[in-house]
Amino acid sequence: MTVLRRLALIGTLATVLDIAGVVVLAEVVGWPVWWADATAVALATLASWGLHALVTPSRDPARSWFAHVGAYWLTAAAALVVDVAVLTLLVAATDPSAWWQLLGLKAVSLLAAFMVRMVSYRDTMFVEVRELQAMAVDRPPAPGRFRLSVVVPAYREADRIADTVVRIRTALTELHDAGELELVVVDDGSDDGTADVAEAAGADLVVRCDANRGKGAAVRAGVLTASGRTVAFTDADLSYAPEQLGVLLDGVEAGWDVVVGSRQHIDTRTVVRAGRLREVGGRVINLFTALVLLGRYQDTQCGLKAMRSDVGRLIFEHSHIDGFAFDVEVLHLVERYRLSLLEVPVEVVNSSRSTVNVARDAARLVRDLFRIRRWSRLGRYDVDLDGTPPLAP
Repeated sequence: MTVLRRLALIGTLATVLDIAGVVVLAEVVGWPVWWADATAVALATLASWGLHALVTPSRDPARSWFAHVGAYWLTAAAALVVDVAVLTLLVAATDPSAWWQLLGLKAVSLLAAFMVRMVSYRDTMFVEVRELQAMAVDRPPAPGRFRLSVVVPAYREADRIADTVVRIRTALTELHDAGELELVVVDDGSDDGTADVAEAAGADLVVRCDANRGKGAAVRAGVLTASGRTVAFTDADLSYAPEQLGVLLDGVEAGWDVVVGSRQHIDTRTVVRAGRLREVGGRVINLFTALVLLGRYQDTQCGLKAMRSDVGRLIFEHSHIDGFAFDVEVLHLVERYRLSLLEVPVEVVNSSRSTVNVARDAARLVRDLFRIRRWSRLGRYDVDLDGTPPLAP
């Protein structure tokens, strides 16, 4: 049986134990409702804790929730009180005369208790995840021929990819002149000659994808092909001035495993705003990422990110999302593999032309968020790290 099915079975068993317990103890044995409910909730909580601790994948960030014994049982006690209080008040107000009526009231109290558990769980895990990420790590130098590789995913960008290549090289002249810059353009199945134009413009490496699979697939191909000790990626429209790549490089070389731009950072400056629909869509997407991420990132979709080469290989060798949700998958793997992360402000110049269709791509992104959550539960992202990511060459 897969981990996902075991988790679903445990949740079902605990819920059935809770509901059946209160009905039997109150309707058959004759206990007062509040006492029957308290006993049933306590038994279900004990059963759930023991079984979840056995089957939750060891690398799943949620696993450490069971290690927070004080927070876990304090939350359990609070949820029990809420459950009992809600059910007792509902019974007093409606005076149910049949067991199925009591069952309906119990469902309402279960929902209230569930909300208490979820709020406490996310608050506790947020603190843990962010504390782990907030410490730069002293690791051996990352492997790589160049100091920095810049990956540019491109789809139907023949009319501007040459300018993108020139602007990146100009912004990073010092690295280029020292032979420490590698510029990788990934043509994501374009039909307009994007790859040929990129080669003519002087890109060091052009990766040609046979078909258009999505930004995530293009970035994955570029990162796994790049030869830099630090690997960064940015959008072909250069919505983020290429000079900012140097800031990300400095962060990685200062000891951070991953450095990401954030358009919601207090010091971020927006030169040209995106359309209202895109702004609203972005904020809604950030709310949905709570399905997958524990860290409450202000901006998961910023197209400017950098990481050590070995970290990039660890992440992208285990990533599966080809579309725009790949950014969320990357952050999920940062949490899962306990990597350090630094968010930095960016300067944004939103392009008037975009390959993003807000409604279509938002729907696909939400679908992919559920896929990430499911794959996580199935153990698809599990690797044997023995507590420390294998980041040395």
